[in-house]
Amino acid sequence: MSKVMFIDGLNMFIRSYIVNPQMDKHGNPIGGCIGFLKSLQKVSRKFQPDEVVVVWDGHEGSQRKRALNKEYKEGRGPIRFNRRLIQLDPKEQAKNKAYQLIRLMEYLNELPVIQITIDYVEADDVIAYGARHPYYGSWSKIIVSSDKDFFQLCDDYTSVYRPIQDKIVTKQSIINEFKIHPNNFALARAIAGDKSDNLPGVPGVGLKTIAKRFVFLVNEEESDCQKIVTNCAMQAKKLKLHENILRSADLIKNNYQIMQLYTPNIRPINRIFVDNAIMGFQPEFSRLNFTKMLFSDDCAYINFDQLTVVMKNIKR
Repeated sequence: MSKVMFIDGLNMFIRSYIVNPQMDKHGNPIGGCIGFLKSLQKVSRKFQPDEVVVVWDGHEGSQRKRALNKEYKEGRGPIRFNRRLIQLDPKEQAKNKAYQLIRLMEYLNELPVIQITIDYVEADDVIAYGARHPYYGSWSKIIVSSDKDFFQLCDDYTSVYRPIQDKIVTKQSIINEFKIHPNNFALARAIAGDKSDNLPGVPGVGLKTIAKRFVFLVNEEESDCQKIVTNCAMQAKKLKLHENILRSADLIKNNYQIMQLYTPNIRPINRIFVDNAIMGFQPEFSRLNFTKMLFSDDCAYINFDQLTVVMKNIKR
């Protein structure tokens, strides 16, 4: 079975940006860029993909979802570094981060990988669309990200690799751990909320409680907010949980619209863009240019031989 690996680009970059103290020959931080390449080598070695798709959040990628909830992803604190960083003021730090991202994209342009970024579209919607793309219909799909939103996409062909935990999440492991089927995972999270995205849930309700009180969510059949509300309304002896959910029906519906990836939030014109990126992909690997860039960044001593082996095998 052929295998495609989808990488949540910013998610992987930020992990390296926070922890990697690498600097280029000019003394500028370059750890996010080089650390990403090291992580790419690690997951490529682990999964031996036939194709790699790196997806980036587009400019103002959250705009359409903020139209549903203006507080979406608001109030996030500044990035906390757990490494020593050259003293940069916030403006210089933002400039360096942007430089590293551009530099990383330049590195990836020398590798036979598909890169996709669409203004006003988040990476998770593009990955969701790509994972269900007809071209990859019978392929095995690995989504590399620490974002739990991708759990809802797990099926017989699709799994999620969480790099920090070094854990592969599958449809069956989600059912075993949460007692919730991936087809209903977005609904469960819409009820519980997501603090990382500043989406409040129903007070006092977590995933364990949801699985216990709404046991039908473990089934493959997709449920919706109305089924949850109807179930609560029909309880002869309502618990506080049932009352809270009934009062929060609009909140749950709004959260679900933002969280669900079953129908990706991508305009038709942008779907065509993704179609062309996937269908028109012509893998090219310029090892010489890639190596020259490493020399330029004073990183040529880093061994990327294992990444090279995987990249050389990507063909159409």
